[in-house]
Amino acid sequence: MTRPPRQSADRPADPPGVPARRAALKLLDAVLRQGLPLEAALDRATQGIDRSDDRALAHAIAAETLRRLPDLDLLIDSATRSRLPDDAKARFALRIALVQALALGTPPHAAISTVLPLVDGGPRKLVHGVFGTLMRGAATLPEFPTLPEDVEARWQNAWGEDQVGAAERAIAAPPPLDLTLADPAGTKALAEEVEGISLLPGHIRLASTNVRELPGFEEGGWWVQDIAASLPARLIGRGQGVALDLCSAPGGKTMQLASAGWSVTSIDSSESRLARLRENLERTHLDATVIAADLLKWSPDAPADAVLLDAPCSATGIFRRHPDVLHRVNPRVIAEMARVQAQLLARAAKWVKPGGTLLYATCSLERAEGEEQLMAFLAAQPEFAIDPVRDEELPKGVPPHQRGWVRTLPGMLGDEGGCDGFFIARLRRAA
Repeated sequence: MTRPPRQSADRPADPPGVPARRAALKLLDAVLRQGLPLEAALDRATQGIDRSDDRALAHAIAAETLRRLPDLDLLIDSATRSRLPDDAKARFALRIALVQALALGTPPHAAISTVLPLVDGGPRKLVHGVFGTLMRGAATLPEFPTLPEDVEARWQNAWGEDQVGAAERAIAAPPPLDLTLADPAGTKALAEEVEGISLLPGHIRLASTNVRELPGFEEGGWWVQDIAASLPARLIGRGQGVALDLCSAPGGKTMQLASAGWSVTSIDSSESRLARLRENLERTHLDATVIAADLLKWSPDAPADAVLLDAPCSATGIFRRHPDVLHRVNPRVIAEMARVQAQLLARAAKWVKPGGTLLYATCSLERAEGEEQLMAFLAAQPEFAIDPVRDEELPKGVPPHQRGWVRTLPGMLGDEGGCDGFFIARLRRAA
């Protein structure tokens, strides 16, 4: 697909509503053609858009399109004589128009009128005609989105058909909002105040809302963190020694460790993400030493009592919030991330004191970034062994694996709103 044209000085300004759709087109192009993460492309795609509502609308259109892409394309293909190329601008424009009309509640006339300015000439007539045909035919989208074929095949092979169905149900609904409390003693009172539920001490789940308007935000007694993402630091437990939080930004695990009594050194390579971590520490009145560094080059001055490596990964486990991973991640990306994880694990192992804990985690649904990675590590590092996770350390509905690690899957906690996909292994170094 040719790049979306820039606004020229002599071209009339877009009519109301069109800038958000033009930005959505740029976002989809960035994800599907360039392979960029949706969030990373947002600022550039919405450059020149002043209204926050328009920025939010552009993001919502692009994200919902990515959730529903196979089903949108199936509709488009049913109404065209010959299949449009995947990167044809007409296909992109139709995806945007259809997802608004069929999933976002936009009146059909507004959905098509704000998209037609994105295409010119013959493709414009095609878009208008195909959209009209589908609307007259009372086109609908399935209740649960269909996963891309390659993702469905990969996850069915790894986890079975039931988990594929659970993933499709999970992506259909907005994920709930999870809070982690610095002091678990306040769980019951805050849960009642915000009308939420608690699945573990120090955890509250409620419907998505404006976080800043929740009671206690300014006081810093809690932070937003998916329950699955909160498990790695929980499984390290309380302590008074030194803990390293590797690949730490935006800081949820650092704050958990600090609130649990650890003296925390938090390391991440991203200065911008560390800025957010420092803001979170300031709001929550928690202390940690924050370092910007490449973990493949950095080393601590001395070994630590606990090392938490939440390793960079494909992030396929957070597909509910970031549907772009369903279209960006492929076997090549997974293999490359697994290679990096192996390097980081080997380095992190050297930084654990004898008798200390190494906690390895990834927000991935790929075995190469979890079970297979762990087996390779244990074969190469005989001084480490799995420290089995116990049932009582996990929320009801998330059982530990029989070999002692934790694998959260889309179907888990389904009645309570689900959870992200994670792999977590707690390891102990021989004394």
